[in-house]
Amino acid sequence: MNFTDQLQHAQHHNDSMLCVGLDPEPSRFPGGWKNQPERIYDFCAAIVDATKDLVCAFKPQIAYFAAHRAEDQLERLMAHIKRTAPQVPIILDAKRGDIGSTAEQYAREAFDRYQADAVTLSPFMGFDTVEPFLRYAGKGVILLCRTSNPGGSDLQNQRLADVAGQPRVYEHLATLAQGPWNTNGQMGLVVGATFPDEIARVRELAPTLPLLIPGVGAQGGDAAATVKAGRRVGGDGRVTGAVIVNSSRAVLYASSGEDFASAARRVAQETRLTLNAAR
Repeated sequence: MNFTDQLQHAQHHNDSMLCVGLDPEPSRFPGGWKNQPERIYDFCAAIVDATKDLVCAFKPQIAYFAAHRAEDQLERLMAHIKRTAPQVPIILDAKRGDIGSTAEQYAREAFDRYQADAVTLSPFMGFDTVEPFLRYAGKGVILLCRTSNPGGSDLQNQRLADVAGQPRVYEHLATLAQGPWNTNGQMGLVVGATFPDEIARVRELAPTLPLLIPGVGAQGGDAAATVKAGRRVGGDGRVTGAVIVNSSRAVLYASSGEDFASAARRVAQETRLTLNAAR
Protein backbone atom coordinates (compact mmCIF):
# COMPACT_ATOMS: atom_id res chain seq x y z
CA MET A 1 0.00 0.00 0.00
CA ASN A 2 1.04 3.59 -0.53
CA PHE A 3 1.34 5.89 2.46
CA THR A 4 -2.14 7.41 2.32
CA ASP A 5 -3.77 4.00 1.93
CA GLN A 6 -1.71 2.63 4.80
CA LEU A 7 -2.69 5.61 6.94
CA GLN A 8 -6.38 5.18 6.15
CA HIS A 9 -6.16 1.48 6.94
CA ALA A 10 -4.40 2.09 10.27
CA GLN A 11 -6.88 4.78 11.31
CA HIS A 12 -9.77 2.40 10.60
CA HIS A 13 -8.13 -0.73 12.00
CA ASN A 14 -7.02 0.90 15.28
CA ASP A 15 -9.92 3.39 15.41
CA SER A 16 -7.36 6.12 15.97
CA MET A 17 -6.11 9.50 14.84
CA LEU A 18 -3.25 9.39 17.35
CA CYS A 19 0.39 9.37 16.29
CA VAL A 20 2.97 8.69 18.98
CA GLY A 21 6.17 10.63 18.51
CA LEU A 22 9.32 8.78 19.47
CA ASP A 23 11.64 11.46 20.89
CA PRO A 24 13.92 9.54 23.27
CA GLU A 25 15.70 11.58 25.94
CA PRO A 26 17.92 9.30 28.06
CA SER A 27 17.87 11.83 30.90
CA ARG A 28 14.16 11.07 31.27
CA PHE A 29 14.37 7.28 31.00
CA PRO A 30 12.99 5.25 33.92
CA GLY A 31 14.95 3.67 36.73
CA GLY A 32 18.26 2.08 35.85
CA TRP A 33 17.95 3.14 32.20
CA LYS A 34 18.27 6.83 33.07
CA ASN A 35 21.14 8.57 31.24
CA GLN A 36 21.93 5.41 29.26
CA PRO A 37 21.69 6.23 25.53
CA GLU A 38 22.46 2.61 24.70
CA ARG A 39 18.92 1.83 25.93
CA ILE A 40 17.22 4.09 23.39
CA TYR A 41 16.05 1.14 21.31
CA ASP A 42 14.80 -0.74 24.37
CA PHE A 43 12.83 2.27 25.61
CA CYS A 44 11.24 3.10 22.25
CA ALA A 45 10.47 -0.53 21.43
CA ALA A 46 8.67 -0.86 24.78
CA ILE A 47 6.57 2.22 23.94
CA VAL A 48 5.78 0.80 20.50
CA ASP A 49 4.75 -2.56 21.93
CA ALA A 50 2.51 -0.86 24.50
CA THR A 51 0.71 1.41 22.04
CA LYS A 52 0.81 -0.23 18.60
CA ASP A 53 -2.91 -1.11 18.65
CA LEU A 54 -3.88 2.45 19.68
CA VAL A 55 -2.19 4.57 17.01
CA CYS A 56 -2.44 5.44 13.32
CA ALA A 57 1.30 6.19 13.00
CA PHE A 58 4.61 6.34 14.80
CA LYS A 59 6.91 9.34 14.30
CA PRO A 60 10.55 8.89 15.34
CA GLN A 61 12.46 12.19 15.49
CA ILE A 62 15.84 11.55 13.93
CA ALA A 63 17.75 14.20 15.92
CA TYR A 64 17.06 12.41 19.22
CA PHE A 65 18.83 9.38 17.83
CA ALA A 66 21.65 11.09 15.95
CA ALA A 67 22.60 13.26 18.95
CA HIS A 68 23.46 10.08 20.86
CA ARG A 69 25.15 8.29 17.93
CA ALA A 70 22.14 5.97 17.96
CA GLU A 71 21.32 5.78 14.24
CA ASP A 72 21.87 2.02 14.38
CA GLN A 73 19.27 1.85 17.14
CA LEU A 74 16.88 3.83 14.95
CA GLU A 75 17.38 1.30 12.15
CA ARG A 76 16.60 -1.52 14.60
CA LEU A 77 13.54 0.34 15.84
CA MET A 78 12.19 0.89 12.34
CA ALA A 79 12.65 -2.82 11.62
CA HIS A 80 10.92 -3.68 14.91
CA ILE A 81 7.88 -1.55 14.04
CA LYS A 82 7.71 -3.07 10.56
CA ARG A 83 7.82 -6.54 12.08
CA THR A 84 5.46 -6.13 15.04
CA ALA A 85 3.06 -3.44 13.75
CA PRO A 86 3.13 -3.74 9.96
CA GLN A 87 -0.25 -2.03 9.68
CA VAL A 88 1.07 1.20 11.26
CA PRO A 89 2.93 3.66 8.98
CA ILE A 90 6.17 5.24 10.17
CA ILE A 91 6.76 8.95 9.60
CA LEU A 92 10.44 9.84 9.89
CA ASP A 93 10.53 13.31 11.40
CA ALA A 94 13.66 14.66 9.71
CA LYS A 95 12.61 18.08 8.36
CA ARG A 96 15.17 17.83 5.58
CA GLY A 97 15.46 20.51 2.91
CA ASP A 98 18.30 20.92 0.44
CA ILE A 99 18.94 21.04 -3.29
CA GLY A 100 19.97 18.62 -6.01
CA SER A 101 22.14 15.66 -5.19
CA THR A 102 22.05 16.44 -1.48
CA ALA A 103 18.26 16.11 -1.45
CA GLU A 104 18.65 12.81 -3.30
CA GLN A 105 20.90 11.54 -0.51
CA TYR A 106 18.43 12.62 2.15
CA ALA A 107 15.69 10.76 0.28
CA ARG A 108 17.87 7.64 0.19
CA GLU A 109 18.48 8.02 3.92
CA ALA A 110 14.75 8.22 4.73
CA PHE A 111 13.39 5.61 2.37
CA ASP A 112 16.24 3.19 1.64
CA ARG A 113 18.24 3.21 4.85
CA TYR A 114 15.46 3.70 7.41
CA GLN A 115 12.57 2.28 5.33
CA ALA A 116 10.24 5.08 6.41
CA ASP A 117 6.75 5.27 4.93
CA ALA A 118 6.80 9.08 4.99
CA VAL A 119 9.18 11.89 5.86
CA THR A 120 8.80 15.48 7.02
CA LEU A 121 10.48 18.15 4.90
CA SER A 122 11.14 21.87 5.05
CA PRO A 123 9.92 23.29 1.71
CA PHE A 124 11.27 26.81 2.01
CA MET A 125 14.05 26.35 -0.57
CA GLY A 126 11.46 25.46 -3.19
CA PHE A 127 10.08 22.53 -5.15
CA ASP A 128 13.43 21.22 -6.38
CA THR A 129 14.30 20.34 -2.77
CA VAL A 130 11.12 18.24 -2.50
CA GLU A 131 11.09 16.57 -5.92
CA PRO A 132 13.74 13.87 -5.22
CA PHE A 133 11.53 12.49 -2.43
CA LEU A 134 8.52 12.37 -4.75
CA ARG A 135 10.36 9.93 -7.04
CA TYR A 136 9.77 7.21 -4.47
CA ALA A 137 6.42 5.78 -5.52
CA GLY A 138 3.96 5.42 -2.69
CA LYS A 139 6.08 7.23 -0.11
CA GLY A 140 4.63 10.15 1.86
CA VAL A 141 6.12 13.64 1.80
CA ILE A 142 4.86 15.88 4.60
CA LEU A 143 5.78 19.55 4.28
CA LEU A 144 6.12 22.03 7.11
CA CYS A 145 3.30 24.52 6.58
CA ARG A 146 2.12 26.33 9.74
CA THR A 147 4.19 25.18 12.69
CA SER A 148 3.29 25.52 16.36
CA ASN A 149 6.44 27.26 17.56
CA PRO A 150 6.20 31.01 18.37
CA GLY A 151 8.77 31.91 15.72
CA GLY A 152 6.73 30.24 13.01
CA SER A 153 4.96 33.54 12.41
CA ASP A 154 8.24 35.23 11.45
CA LEU A 155 7.94 33.77 7.93
CA GLN A 156 4.89 31.54 7.63
CA ASN A 157 2.36 34.24 8.52
CA GLN A 158 3.77 36.93 6.22
CA ARG A 159 1.87 37.95 3.08
CA LEU A 160 3.19 37.50 -0.46
CA ALA A 161 2.73 40.81 -2.25
CA ASP A 162 3.54 39.40 -5.70
CA VAL A 163 0.97 36.54 -5.60
CA ALA A 164 -2.67 37.13 -6.51
CA GLY A 165 -4.75 37.79 -3.41
CA GLN A 166 -1.62 38.31 -1.31
CA PRO A 167 -1.91 35.01 0.57
CA ARG A 168 0.18 34.32 3.63
CA VAL A 169 3.20 32.08 3.06
CA TYR A 170 1.55 29.09 4.73
CA GLU A 171 -1.60 29.57 2.65
CA HIS A 172 0.40 29.66 -0.58
CA LEU A 173 2.26 26.52 0.44
CA ALA A 174 -1.01 24.70 1.20
CA THR A 175 -2.30 25.63 -2.27
CA LEU A 176 0.88 24.35 -3.93
CA ALA A 177 0.77 21.10 -1.96
CA GLN A 178 -2.85 20.45 -2.88
CA GLY A 179 -2.10 21.22 -6.52
CA PRO A 180 1.03 21.27 -8.71
CA TRP A 181 3.57 20.04 -6.16
CA ASN A 182 1.70 16.83 -5.32
CA THR A 183 3.06 14.86 -8.23
CA ASN A 184 2.97 11.43 -6.53
CA GLY A 185 -0.37 11.95 -4.77
CA GLN A 186 1.20 11.29 -1.37
CA MET A 187 1.77 14.79 -0.03
CA GLY A 188 0.70 16.05 3.39
CA LEU A 189 1.21 19.12 5.56
CA VAL A 190 2.37 19.87 9.10
CA VAL A 191 0.10 22.29 10.94
CA GLY A 192 0.50 23.01 14.67
CA ALA A 193 -2.31 22.23 17.10
CA THR A 194 -1.83 25.58 18.84
CA PHE A 195 -3.43 27.38 15.86
CA PRO A 196 -6.87 25.77 15.28
CA ASP A 197 -8.10 28.66 13.11
CA GLU A 198 -5.13 28.19 10.82
CA ILE A 199 -5.67 24.42 10.75
CA ALA A 200 -9.16 25.20 9.43
CA ARG A 201 -7.71 27.58 6.84
CA VAL A 202 -5.17 25.01 5.65
CA ARG A 203 -7.93 22.42 5.42
CA GLU A 204 -9.97 24.83 3.28
CA LEU A 205 -7.05 25.23 0.87
CA ALA A 206 -5.94 21.58 0.97
CA PRO A 207 -9.20 19.66 1.44
CA THR A 208 -7.85 16.17 0.75
CA LEU A 209 -4.30 16.17 2.13
CA PRO A 210 -3.38 14.41 5.39
CA LEU A 211 -2.52 16.93 8.08
CA LEU A 212 0.15 16.00 10.61
CA ILE A 213 -0.70 18.02 13.69
CA PRO A 214 1.85 18.19 16.53
CA GLY A 215 1.39 20.20 19.70
CA VAL A 216 -1.28 18.17 21.51
CA GLY A 217 -0.33 17.20 25.05
CA ALA A 218 2.82 18.75 26.48
CA GLN A 219 2.66 21.74 24.10
CA GLY A 220 -0.88 22.57 25.17
CA GLY A 221 -2.84 22.12 21.93
CA ASP A 222 -6.56 21.43 22.31
CA ALA A 223 -7.30 17.93 20.98
CA ALA A 224 -11.00 18.47 20.31
CA ALA A 225 -10.47 21.82 18.55
CA THR A 226 -7.72 20.24 16.46
CA VAL A 227 -9.93 17.44 15.18
CA LYS A 228 -12.88 19.72 14.46
CA ALA A 229 -10.68 22.12 12.52
CA GLY A 230 -8.79 19.55 10.46
CA ARG A 231 -10.90 16.46 9.84
CA ARG A 232 -13.34 16.30 6.94
CA VAL A 233 -15.84 13.59 6.04
CA GLY A 234 -17.68 13.32 2.73
CA GLY A 235 -21.39 12.75 2.22
CA ASP A 236 -20.78 9.02 1.92
CA GLY A 237 -19.20 8.90 5.38
CA ARG A 238 -15.66 8.42 4.07
CA VAL A 239 -12.89 10.59 5.47
CA THR A 240 -11.81 13.02 2.76
CA GLY A 241 -9.26 14.91 4.83
CA ALA A 242 -7.39 12.87 7.43
CA VAL A 243 -5.68 14.24 10.53
CA ILE A 244 -2.72 12.65 12.26
CA VAL A 245 -2.55 14.11 15.77
CA ASN A 246 0.88 13.69 17.32
CA SER A 247 1.67 13.40 21.00
CA SER A 248 5.22 12.71 22.11
CA ARG A 249 6.33 13.66 25.61
CA ALA A 250 2.92 13.26 27.25
CA VAL A 251 2.92 9.60 26.19
CA LEU A 252 6.62 8.74 26.44
CA TYR A 253 7.15 10.18 29.87
CA ALA A 254 3.80 9.45 31.49
CA SER A 255 5.76 7.76 34.27
CA SER A 256 9.39 7.73 35.34
CA GLY A 257 9.01 4.39 37.09
CA GLU A 258 9.05 0.75 36.11
CA ASP A 259 5.47 1.14 34.87
CA PHE A 260 6.49 3.59 32.13
CA ALA A 261 5.15 1.41 29.29
CA SER A 262 1.77 0.75 30.92
CA ALA A 263 1.51 4.44 31.82
CA ALA A 264 2.26 5.35 28.20
CA ARG A 265 -0.50 3.00 27.09
CA ARG A 266 -2.95 4.58 29.52
CA VAL A 267 -2.23 8.12 28.27
CA ALA A 268 -2.40 6.95 24.64
CA GLN A 269 -5.80 5.36 25.33
CA GLU A 270 -7.08 8.53 26.96
CA THR A 271 -5.82 10.70 24.10
CA ARG A 272 -7.34 8.41 21.50
CA LEU A 273 -10.70 8.56 23.29
CA THR A 274 -10.55 12.36 23.44
CA LEU A 275 -9.75 12.62 19.74
CA ASN A 276 -12.46 10.15 18.76
CA ALA A 277 -15.05 11.95 20.86
CA ALA A 278 -14.36 15.13 18.85
CA ARG A 279 -15.43 13.38 15.65
